[in-house]
Amino acid sequence: MDDRQQETGASSYEGRQEHIPTLKLPDIESFANVYEGKDYTIDFTIPEFTAVCPKTGLPDFGTIEISYIPSDKCVELKSLKEYILAYRNLGIFHENVVNRILEDFVKSVRPKYVKVRGDYNLRGGIKTVVTREFRSEAG
Repeated sequence: MDDRQQETGASSYEGRQEHIPTLKLPDIESFANVYEGKDYTIDFTIPEFTAVCPKTGLPDFGTIEISYIPSDKCVELKSLKEYILAYRNLGIFHENVVNRILEDFVKSVRPKYVKVRGDYNLRGGIKTVVTREFRSEAG
């Protein structure tokens, strides 16, 4: 760590994840919810999620859970699978994975409610779980 990093508390990874919010990933597709107006929950579990640690270059493994209440659209599963697979070779911090998935999910299907939870495998004696929720103002 150089003197400036020590003074500011910044790590050598500052700025290396700033591209994540605008990074091009496959689209999450949707289809019409023919039961719009009925509140029901759809849960997805992705038990073999993989991305790359931007610090070590090693794979990070975990489970991604998505739970949502649809509005007028539902997620098409093949596109969700292709979207998730795009993370496989991406250097990205756990926190950024969960935030990006939630934001892309909301943009795609505009749910009444969605919760994304990233439950990562133990690494270096530390277990990481990141959760973010969104609730529509209209829902």
